[in-house]
Formats: sequence, C-alpha cells, structure tokens
Amino acid sequence: MIHPSYVELMKVVNHDVAIGEEPVVNSRYSIVIAAAKRARQIIGGVESSLPESSGKKPLSVAVEELYRGDVKILSEEDETKEQNNK
Repeated sequence: MIHPSYVELMKVVNHDVAIGEEPVVNSRYSIVIAAAKRARQIIGGVESSLPESSGKKPLSVAVEELYRGDVKILSEEDETKEQNNK
C-alpha cells in the first residue's frame, strides 16, 4: 500500500485553494507527475528539505516532501510568473 494515498496528497496540496477556485491538483496523474519531477531534481543533486532523507529512495523523499508541504506544485501560470520574477 502506498502511504500517503493519492487522496491524502491531493488534499494536502489543495488545502490553500479557496472555494470556487480551480484546485492545483485535480487528478492522480498530476500528483504522480509532480512527484516524479521532484524525484528527478533530487537525483540531479538538488538538496532535499528532509533531514532524514539519506538512504531513502528519491521518489519516497519527493512524496514525503509533497505531503509535508515542503514542496509546492505550481500551475503553469504561477511557474511562468515565478520565472519572470527571477
């Protein structure tokens, strides 16, 4: 069994969304893609925010970071805005 479940991850990621707004994540596919992208970043050498991440697989670390809220999933619009501000 996967822990946390897709449903739990989606609730955590979408907790800041106001009623009537489009959720950041609205499918399991989106969660899987976000976790995979973060895992690739970790494999590429980006430091994890988890102190106990050494020895864990990158995907496990990525899922835990998403669940804790240490990593945020940005919409394409938000990502473009953030890149323009750099």
